[in-house]
Order: sequence, then C-alpha cells, then structure tokens
Amino acid sequence: MPNIVLFSGSSHHDLSQKVADRLGLELGKVITKKFSNQETCVEIGESVRGEDVYIVQSGCGEINDNLMELLIMINACKIASASRVTAVIPCFPYARQDKKDKSRAPISAKLVANMLSVAGADHIITMDLHASQIQGFFDIAVDNLYAEPAVLQWVRENIPEWKNCIIVSPDAGGAKRVTSIADRLNVDFALIHKERKKANEVDRMVLVGDVKDRVAILVDDMADTCGTICYAADKLIDAGATKVFAILTHGIFSGPAISRINSAPFEAVVVTNTIPQEEKMKACPKIQTDKLMAKVL
Repeated sequence: MPNIVLFSGSSHHDLSQKVADRLGLELGKVITKKFSNQETCVEIGESVRGEDVYIVQSGCGEINDNLMELLIMINACKIASASRVTAVIPCFPYARQDKKDKSRAPISAKLVANMLSVAGADHIITMDLHASQIQGFFDIAVDNLYAEPAVLQWVRENIPEWKNCIIVSPDAGGAKRVTSIADRLNVDFALIHKERKKANEVDRMVLVGDVKDRVAILVDDMADTCGTICYAADKLIDAGATKVFAILTHGIFSGPAISRINSAPFEAVVVTNTIPQEEKMKACPKIQTDKLMAKVL
C-alpha cells in the first residue's frame, strides 16, 4: 500500500497493531511523552511528506489527555506536509454531549468536531456514534462504521435459540438500532422506557413488549456505569425472559460497572474492541470480546 502511513496513539495500541497487521503495514514511528508539568509532547519519527496518514486513537482511558494527544499528532503531521490526515477514532469522545438538553448546557461533541477540524484532520473514521447527527457537526468527510453485521453473525453463531429471541433496546433512543437488527434476524423487538433522576442514575423503567419464555438480547451502542443495562436485565428476567445477553459496541465499564455486571443475570456481555478490555475481562468473566466481534475494525 504505497503512500500510507499508520500511526498509533497511546489509548489503544493493540487495536492499532491489529489494523496494521491486517493491512500488512508497519506502525509508523512516533514518541508520545509528557513534560513534568503534564503537557503532552509528540515526536513523529519519520517523514510524512506527501503521505496519506492515518492516526488511530480511541476516546477511552484518560480521555482528555488522549484527545489532546490526537490533536497534536494531527497537527504535527499536517505541518510536516502530509497530503491527507485521517483520524481513526473508534469510540468518539464526548459523543453523549451532542445537544443542548437544558439551559446553559454545552454541545461538547460539536466542540470536539471543531477542534479536530482546526487541528488539520481531513477525514474522520469512527464507529457507532451515540448520535448520528454528530456527523453533521463536521465540514469534512466522516465515515460512521456500524457493528451491526458482526452483531448479526455473533447472534446466529453463538445463541442456539436465536430464532426464538427478542431484541431489546434499553432506552427509546436505541429503537432504530434494535428494529434494524430485529428485521435482519426476522424476530420481534421490545424497548424499555427509562426515566432518569440525573445522569448515570435511572429512576424507573417500563418494558414495552412481550419477552416471556424468550431469549432477550439487549443491544446498545455503549455502556458506562452499566446501571441501565443491569436494571434492564433484571426487568427482563422478572418479565419471564429465559436468558439475557447484552451486546454493546463500546464497553466503557467505569465506576461500579464490573461489580454490577457480576451480580446481574447476564449469560454474557459481548463487546467490540474499540476500547481495551483485557483487564476488565479478568475481573468479570461474563465480558467477552469475541474474536468475531474483534474483526469489526
């Protein structure tokens, strides 16, 4: 592949290496470090003049530091005369802050989009954006990839009773996602209406649909503290579901998430590898980054 240079940020080096192996490339030489005052320093270790540069950096871990590192890497490549710079951001940071839902609330996803454009990015590749309208925040090309094909294949190959399953959205916002998957599998779908007291805290849930004597598969784009999906799993079991699976694109799993999943009635919680999961899988055997799902990127 002539004229392509692939660099890895520090957020998810393993994913970057998998992408490089798939393309038959070597990762470009880059040194990222911090000064004693915690300023980020990036040194690009090879020429990128006239090259098509791809930088892989996921919005996970120390999100603010990793975002700043990505912006500096983009700018460093741009002013080193790279012909085009593509930011590959599997998990887009600040994607949940995509609208002004109350007085004086920021639209932080738009701010991130502006920062990436000003830094010099020519193209963005991301995956399962929390809100599709984020693509419209950019004046540059944005490719939003979908985990749906891998989800369908995983369901067919790993759930023997999948023809009698029901696809469930843990909130009304994911209704479009679950209806698409349910149509492709030719099964029914249900959704859970939730009311929040405040962020990361659910007040109550109402199940809309019949899950009695069926395998319920919760599908969502991300899980953070996992209060919603664990509450939803309990609700589904109470409503008569025989088994409950969860399939998530971005497994953030912060705060009490691991302990909640361990005590929840899940058969498995399957995630893609947009965020590193090795340590979390050791702490929670229910979490799976299936080989099939890992090929999504």
